[in-house]
Amino acid sequence: MFVHCVLFWLKPDLKPQQRRRFEEGVKTLANVPTAVHCWVGTPASTNRPIVDRTYSYGLLVVFKDKDGHDAYQIDPIHDAFSDSCKEFWTRVQIYDFQ
Repeated sequence: MFVHCVLFWLKPDLKPQQRRRFEEGVKTLANVPTAVHCWVGTPASTNRPIVDRTYSYGLLVVFKDKDGHDAYQIDPIHDAFSDSCKEFWTRVQIYDFQ
């Protein structure tokens, strides 16, 4: 398994329709053929000093292997999401592990 974890910090002044566009866009990533599992969500209400809750949305995508991840990175669905939604965030942090 190859796990791709992405955290997004959205611009604080987004209008509701821009936030909806981001939400709709990020959810399309589940349609990339090599994605085995895909989850999108906002920070959980776990308030402990060690938990970072500063991000706006998290994305977790699981692939069968690194080749699946690599195909995801160049998939047109991924490119369309990035192209149409990159204006909505100020920061993206990625953690990949296997």
